[in-house]
Amino acid sequence: MFVLTVDQRRSRSREDLVEDAVDVLNSDSARPLLRRFERTAGDEMQAVIADASVAGGIALDLATSNNWSVGIGIGTVDDPLPESTRAGSGQAFERAREAVTAAKTAPGNIAVSGARTEAGHAEAVLQLLVSVARKRSKEAREAGELSDQGLTQQQIAERLGITQQAVSSRLHSGLWHEWRRGQTVALALLEGADR
Repeated sequence: MFVLTVDQRRSRSREDLVEDAVDVLNSDSARPLLRRFERTAGDEMQAVIADASVAGGIALDLATSNNWSVGIGIGTVDDPLPESTRAGSGQAFERAREAVTAAKTAPGNIAVSGARTEAGHAEAVLQLLVSVARKRSKEAREAGELSDQGLTQQQIAERLGITQQAVSSRLHSGLWHEWRRGQTVALALLEGADR
């Protein structure tokens, strides 16, 4: 089981982002949550997730935005799991708390805590992925997001009004293909850490 505890970065110097993030995350039907995101304290939110790919995907998106410190706790939860995320308890909740604290000073502001060695390996790959994503240019992000939607390089070029070679260059400089492969590895490691 995965618990995500997420803390807004620099919350004292800018507007509260928690309510909007909770609304968006809880309405994403492509990413099923076992227990919905809820504000837990001040500028934090938390959710319970059964699927490694959902937990890892959400964690990557949040950390890449540079607005959040993201802790992923892996382990058991106490049964029965209450309807409210805030009322939950167990290893995964405790580890998520440890992880979000570590994430505040970790590369990419993302950390993983679990009993198996795969948790540490997943953390290293996730931190690398977030660091790469944060360094992408606006143009590389734009081309990569269209590629992630399934568009070919030629279709991306037509949409952006640039050459196919320029699209290829943007994807190359943004390390999009390598990033996707790394994401596959990170999600497999998260799944292995939950066995």
